[in-house]
Parts: sequence; C-alpha cells; structure tokens
Amino acid sequence: MKDELIKKIFPNVKDYTFYEEKYPERELGEGKIVTRFAPSPTGFVHMGSLFSAFVASKAAHDTNGVFFLRIEDTDQKREVENGIENIVRDLNNFDIKIDEGVLSSTEEIGSYGPYIQSKRKEIYESYVARLLKEGLAYPCFLTEEEINTIREEQERNKEEIGIYGKYAKYRDLTDEEILNKINNGEKYVLRLKSPGNINNKVKIKDLIKGELEFPENNLDIVLIKSDGLPTYHFAHAIDDHLMHTTHIIRGDEWLSSLPIHIQLFQVLKFKLPKYAHISPIMIMDGDSKRKLSKRKDKEAAISYYHELGVDKDVIKLYLLTIANSNFEEWYLANPREDINKFKFDFKKVSPSGSLFDMEKLLNISKNYMSYLNKDLFYEKLLEYTKEYDKELYGLIVKYKERTIDFINIERERKKPRKDYSSFSEVRNNIWYMFDELFIKEDKEYVFPIDISKEDVNELLTKYLDNYYNEDDSEEEWFNKMKELAQEFGYATDMKDYKENSNKYKGSIADVSNIIRVVITTKNTTPNLYNIMKILGREELYKRLVIFNN
Repeated sequence: MKDELIKKIFPNVKDYTFYEEKYPERELGEGKIVTRFAPSPTGFVHMGSLFSAFVASKAAHDTNGVFFLRIEDTDQKREVENGIENIVRDLNNFDIKIDEGVLSSTEEIGSYGPYIQSKRKEIYESYVARLLKEGLAYPCFLTEEEINTIREEQERNKEEIGIYGKYAKYRDLTDEEILNKINNGEKYVLRLKSPGNINNKVKIKDLIKGELEFPENNLDIVLIKSDGLPTYHFAHAIDDHLMHTTHIIRGDEWLSSLPIHIQLFQVLKFKLPKYAHISPIMIMDGDSKRKLSKRKDKEAAISYYHELGVDKDVIKLYLLTIANSNFEEWYLANPREDINKFKFDFKKVSPSGSLFDMEKLLNISKNYMSYLNKDLFYEKLLEYTKEYDKELYGLIVKYKERTIDFINIERERKKPRKDYSSFSEVRNNIWYMFDELFIKEDKEYVFPIDISKEDVNELLTKYLDNYYNEDDSEEEWFNKMKELAQEFGYATDMKDYKENSNKYKGSIADVSNIIRVVITTKNTTPNLYNIMKILGREELYKRLVIFNN
C-alpha cells in the first residue's frame, strides 16, 4: 500500500540513490571547504547579503576551495523580473568569483546543478518519497481555515505555534485513508513526521557563535507545498547534501530554524555541515540599535555607494574590518597589499555583530584613494564621471595629462595626500584646473590677510613679470617667493615674524596664499608649486585678468 501511495503522489519518481550516485563526494584536498551564497531572486544584493556572500567567498577561496551561487526560488510569489541577473551582476561588480552555479536565468557552470531550486523539483520528490516510505513524512489535508483556527487556539492557550501532537490531525491516517482523500481531489501538503521532543535539547558548535543549545524540533513542518515545490527548509537540506556544502555561512536570523535543519539532516541520514551564523550589520536609530534595513536605510543599498563614488574595493575593505577583528591592524601595516593575502578566520568574527560606521567607511576610502597610483586613479575617475558628471568627464578626457599631473601631486610617496574620500568629491578639488570651469564658476576671493585688490594685483603682476620661471625647481621657486615677499615687506622667516609681527605686512605664507587664492579661489590646495607649473605662465596671467575683472 505504501508503494501505491507514493506512486499516486509521484508517478515518475526516481529512487533517491540515483541522485546519490549522480552527485558523488567532491575530491577536495585537505583543508579545502565548500561554501555557497543562496539568495532568493527578490531584488538586488544589499549590504547585508553582500557581506554574507563576501565572507562565504573569502572563506572558500582562502582554502582554495569552492564557492557556488544557488538561487532559492521556491517562493515564486516574491520573485522579481531579472532578479537572478541582478544578483549575478552585483556579485560580478564586486569581483566575487563564482566557481560554480548560476550565471544567468538560463546559464550555469558546475557538475552539481541545476543550481536553481525550481529546476530541481524531481530531486526533492525522490527524497520526500523516501521519507514517506520510512514513515517520516505524511500528506496533510488541513485547510487554511483549519490552520488559522489552530493558531488562534494556540495563541489563546499560550502554546507553541505550529502543527504537532493533537493538532497534527492527519498524522496517523492509514495509507488507504490517505489514498481515498487524494482520489477525492482533496488538496494536501507533505509534512515531516517529526520524531522530536521539545523537552530534549539539541547541541551544536557554531563556528562564530560557539556552543549553542536549543529545544529539539517537534513541529511537523511542511516539506512540499500544495504547488509541488519544496519549502526552504527541506530544499536547502537536500541541496547542501548533494552539492556537498561543507560550511553553511548565513545570517543569524536563521538560528531559530537551526533545530529544524539539524533534524532534517538527521532523518535524511545526511552528514551535518558546519554552521557559521553571522550577526547582522547594525545601525543607530536614535538611542537604540537595529538591523541595517534595505527598506529604511540608504546605506544598505549598494547603488548608494556607486553614486557616491566609493570604490567597490573600499566596500570590501570595510566588510573585512567587520568580518575579522584582526584585519584592520593587518591593513594598516600593509596598505598597498592585495587583500587576498589576508586570510579569513572564523575565530576572529564577532559573535555580536558590528555597528555600521559611515565615517569609518569614508576614512578607509580616503586612505585607499590616497594609495592609488595616478593612472589607476584617473581610470576610476573616468569611469565614475562618465556616468555621474558628464561635464567633468569631457574635461578630464580633453586635458588628460593635466588631470593626471594634478592627481599625482604629493601622491606617490610614503605618506601621500588624502584629499578625497569618494570620487564625487574630486570635482570640488579639481575644477579650478580647467579654464572652462574657472571662467564660469562663481568666485569669491578670501585672502589670509586684509589686503586691497590693487595690492594683490601689484604683488602678483610683479611675481609673474620678474620672478616666475616655468623651469625652476621647487627650491628655486621658493627662494624667489621669499625674494618677492621681502620686496613687498613680508617676513621670510616665520620665527622672526612671530616675534616681530608688527614690523611686517604679513609672512611668506601669506604671500603664497594670496597667489593661491587668485589662481584657485581656495585657501587650501595641493602643493602650490606643482599647480602653478601645471597651469603655466599663460594660464596664470589669465587668472590675474579674471581677478581684476
């Protein structure tokens, strides 16, 4: 009768051993691990899911193991158009390398597929058929109305919510009774016949949380829904077994489901993988903390950083500071090293999670941008401005050499300048290097000392006519600036100026800044000597004419 029942439910089901043979154990070397990122195709990758994917990828690749992408689309009501393509694109944009799995909604690589759950329906059927045969699963004919009534009663009685014990109305039907109901067209789901007792304890060592203890699962959870697709709980157990996942790395919102998952692995006689539950990235909301939300927080959206001009490598650096407590120290000591040389360690992951810190992220970005060589910085700036600032893009293409020379001021040295924390900030620091922008921008000249326009004009004219030479070294340039300062009554020695300030109009620093303000409108810029050398005599004269007008 059991075989007849299984044949009725699954007319063409294969024996589960077919899939055991089809997907043999991986030939992994010692210490190599297999991890996965298994999102639902419900939108874009956000900061939280990117964190999980990045950690899973890093953990696998640091052991020369395997990282694969599986799409869990059994809840098809939540699926969005191009959901899979969006996920694949976002991972590619962050150079998260997929060794196996989904490349698009129609393409995949690897020997353990399909990697999209909705395409694995017959696999799940073979394993639930096995459970039916062993008396560990059963068809349940409870209607939605009956389930709602049960829930209301449980809430009133302050009982555990779910189908179990006396509420599992169809748990002990005979095969003949079940067949009659199916033949009568009654709708059903397939439930686990849980062997668990809530008074028993399940113990497990999580790689991040440490030793954990839970009540054993006693719920008859749904394995196969009425539409024929599996639930997440059932599907992920089958998939991680057949794909031979060694380490399941996921958010700790799944901790409450862990007793169910452990029980599924046990009843299916699967080897239990190692679990590592990552705490969510938190954010301050007033005086309290809450989980970073893709619905509430702009910082959760990866597109936010793209628009801001924060490089993808900066995001990965920041995620590593969250992932491993020892990474920051390593990076400070190795700011120019490839982060792939840093080895991820589960023991260094905070079990309580981290507070999102935008200021810290931007500080990491500032350091990162300062260490980029001039050509790479230019290429990244091109990429950003092409999408977000067409005007500046046109100018840095037209004046490529000038742009690169400016970018490189005080850059390629042991302690480089740190002018930018994002590529969106570059315009405000570079616009005055382009005549087209300098002419049209509204300008306000604020000098370091009280000085008339006539005196500014006289000082700068004298400098350009008598002292400026494009071929001067920086030392020669500075000596001429001192001569100019002395000629106009400014102190050339700062110590002397501090002690006898009443004898002078100002100091050599004031003279430099007067010139700086005229040619850039700013009081603070990169090295003035380099700026003047890049602009050249003709451009400097133009700036003086503009100032006088």
